[in-house]
Amino acid sequence: MDNCEAVSKFNVVKGFLNLSIADAAWLNLLEDIDKDDHYGEKAADEGSPLVMIEYSSPNTNKPLHLGHVRNNLLGWSLAQIMEANGNKVVKTNIVNDRGIHICKSMLAWLKYGNGETPESSGKKGDHLIGDYYVAFDKHYREEVKELAAQYVADGMSAEQAEEKAKQEAPLIKEAHEMLVKWENNDPEVRALWEKMNNWVYAGFDETYKKMGVGFDKIYYESQTYLKGKAKVEEGLAKGLFERHEDNSVWADLTNEGLDQKLLLRSDGTSVYMTQDIGTAEMRFQDYPIDKMIYVVGNEQNYHFQVLSILLDRLGFKWGKELVHFSYGMVELPNGKMKSREGTVVDADDLMALMVEDAYKTSMELGKFDDMTEEERREIARIVGMGALKYFILKVDARKNMLFNPEESIDFNGNTGPFIQYTYARIRSILRKASPNPLQVEGATKAVELSNKEVELIQKMSEFGAAVEQAGKDYSPSGIANYCYELTKVFNQFYHDFSILNEPDEQKKAVRLMLAKNVAKIIKNGMGLLGIEVPERM
Repeated sequence: MDNCEAVSKFNVVKGFLNLSIADAAWLNLLEDIDKDDHYGEKAADEGSPLVMIEYSSPNTNKPLHLGHVRNNLLGWSLAQIMEANGNKVVKTNIVNDRGIHICKSMLAWLKYGNGETPESSGKKGDHLIGDYYVAFDKHYREEVKELAAQYVADGMSAEQAEEKAKQEAPLIKEAHEMLVKWENNDPEVRALWEKMNNWVYAGFDETYKKMGVGFDKIYYESQTYLKGKAKVEEGLAKGLFERHEDNSVWADLTNEGLDQKLLLRSDGTSVYMTQDIGTAEMRFQDYPIDKMIYVVGNEQNYHFQVLSILLDRLGFKWGKELVHFSYGMVELPNGKMKSREGTVVDADDLMALMVEDAYKTSMELGKFDDMTEEERREIARIVGMGALKYFILKVDARKNMLFNPEESIDFNGNTGPFIQYTYARIRSILRKASPNPLQVEGATKAVELSNKEVELIQKMSEFGAAVEQAGKDYSPSGIANYCYELTKVFNQFYHDFSILNEPDEQKKAVRLMLAKNVAKIIKNGMGLLGIEVPERM
């Protein structure tokens, strides 16, 4: 024990050995952290497993909403965390670009649109199409109401009348006719479908860019649903599935403790499960996938349980181990913010509100006093988006959550702005200290460390374990909480000790090195959440 340099002293009390780690050992650890720009993270190599992560999955009949925000932020963050654990990652999206709901917006635009375009209306394409989806619903409900009244007058019960009216309303019949035309490759319907979808994609791209997320590969249901049908037919030929008398195709999952699952309707059309099988087939042809993670809400838990069994039966090597990253609902406090439909909170509106709130709060606190308007706007964007992302990602994904915009933009407490402000404060200290030496060389090794400094080095050294655990648990909240803990420990240290006014040059060098590395780990940790940190605030 006398020869161990890492131990400064030890004693034995009631059979327990108590060790004190020497300051030199902590300083060596600080040096190791300082040498590695990505301390605590692992880089992928040729033999690393390939993880594919699917998230977003929007419909091309409406803009992205608050639920999509949570989905996109979780998916993007998960991709960064899996990469930091040494995996190769492919970020993917499956766009629901076909089906009756798409035809509803198309039909409404034809009937009520008067040729309106994103350019002529000044609206984002996804919002424009969303408005026509709402318009379809409004007109359809009016038709149903009128028809139901007629049927009741003819002696039908209110319930039967309602049901019949829903089927017989001219609008829904027309939408179904349009869907059949689409499936039969009608050139006019397909041209309209392409034009309107392209408006929506331009709108989505703008939203994704503001949100700071993206994808390596986008798949479209219109390209995957036929593949799914072919794969089901193949399974049928191998005796994996069965055809019923009405010509529908089913998977019998009773031996797995589940029920029968429909794969093809009696008219041969596919269901969501069939499309997911087709998408899996296409992806497997495109990439040597080792692990597949689906970021989809918890209302789809059963769907993914079934999909896992079916993909395994069909011979996908990752089928049995597919991960359904299931997350809970996210809601706003009632009355905080209404969207154009009155119920769903629009992603673009929410992001704009967050950035505006960050701007106002920063102005009120006097944080913008010596900045140009351009700088203020950029910092408000970084802080507003950081507040939104952090507030959503710090919560265990499996839980339902309440997102409160006001609480999220607080410069104190467990919030994004609190962590961002600490980072900006450290960067300011380092700018003022320049060109002070930041190397702990030679004689500095003799520096005596305070408990707070040791605690800070210890907390920094735990970053690698936090990254590894977040990868095992698929848990962005683990990284968020680590960043908060590190920030708190730094602020306690900063409250008790001066950095720039420390008269002892060696101690000052150590403290600057501590500050520099806390900032580095905050930046990298927040980066794993998709959150930017500003150089000044």
